[in-house]
Amino acid sequence: MAPASKADKKAALDAAAWMFNVVSSVGIIIVNKALMATYGFSFATTLTGLHFATTTLMTLLFRWLGYIQPSSLPLSELLRFVLFANLSIVGMNVSLMWNSVGFYQIAKLCIIPVLCLLEVVFDKIRYSRATKLSILVVLIGVAICTITDVSVNGRGMIAATIAVWSTALQQYYVHFLQRKYSLGSFNLLGHTAPAQAASLLLLGPFLDYWLTGKRVDTFGYSVTTVFFIILSCTIAIGTNLSQFICIGRFTAVSFQVLGHMKTILVLILGFFFFGKEGLNLHVVFGMILAVVGMIWYGNASSKPGGKERRSYALPTDRSPKHGLLSETGGRHDDKN
Repeated sequence: MAPASKADKKAALDAAAWMFNVVSSVGIIIVNKALMATYGFSFATTLTGLHFATTTLMTLLFRWLGYIQPSSLPLSELLRFVLFANLSIVGMNVSLMWNSVGFYQIAKLCIIPVLCLLEVVFDKIRYSRATKLSILVVLIGVAICTITDVSVNGRGMIAATIAVWSTALQQYYVHFLQRKYSLGSFNLLGHTAPAQAASLLLLGPFLDYWLTGKRVDTFGYSVTTVFFIILSCTIAIGTNLSQFICIGRFTAVSFQVLGHMKTILVLILGFFFFGKEGLNLHVVFGMILAVVGMIWYGNASSKPGGKERRSYALPTDRSPKHGLLSETGGRHDDKN
């Protein structure tokens, strides 16, 4: 009876972690859409810097309260992670500016194959045929839902390539650092959030001016705008934390595959709140296909041989897990 109870507890925690990520991610998309589209605050990189500054305050508070114990992360690893993470943010923003929405969506879908390649090369992961086909079904379904016009140019292709590879490397690196240094989600955020906040707040105003031609310091702030900025930063704490929790509990590939459920939910909410003119038969078909693929992926990857590690050569820090809030640190489950 004990193994079944343990499996049930793990399933419940996995579901809770995933719902935490879905709710916070969809919530921040809706808030940011209102902030940027309705109130004209189009400074995406600066806003992301504020998100990480708020997250830093959260980690400092929890450390002060004693919920996070001291841990260590080599400076070289931290700088590498921040480089990948910031290139991802900047690359995605520039890719959206230089490419059509259709090609931007195609580029985002390419993150999954790149992550699969990273896992195969560095983690010696082996995927079954069913797992590969389920990922393909998810990609096709999401593509049908989201891709409309597709046009690309040379500089747009370069920006998209940088965005895809840096995003994949950043998400892979979250799982890698948590396993190698036995870091929980709060601990890893405590190391990475301050560095990202500082770098993005320094870089953000200049990049946003380049992208929009507007200065963040001359924006006409109002009580409503400030409220939405604070709300966005508050939700971002959950978004940043839940990403680390989910990637630690699952893998970066699973996080991306199941993450497309958020795309489907955003589309549905958009149709619900902003009208049904974009809702047609092929969009509905794409949504259904994507959901079927996600269910298939969850079933196929959890079966023996569905997704497993061929080698356990990854070096690990033998020190015990740090921190009371270390729900993801040191986890070596190679499935999901």
